[in-house]
Amino acid sequence: MHTITPQYIKDTAGRKMVILPEKDFDRLIDELEELEDIRLYDKAKKADNGERISFSDYLKNRKKENAGL
Repeated sequence: MHTITPQYIKDTAGRKMVILPEKDFDRLIDELEELEDIRLYDKAKKADNGERISFSDYLKNRKKENAGL
């Protein structure tokens, strides 16, 4: 786990604001994106019914679908 060093200030309306060093902010965003990827993978894995098609069949089906537009 990484240590984050936030600073707190208040804006003109009195709301608390958080200031992070750029390095901490970038690391936080990277970790959030990775967690989102994991969440999407888990969702796709759960919905997987085991059915597979070849890539060439996928392309054929895609061409048929696009031709119907």
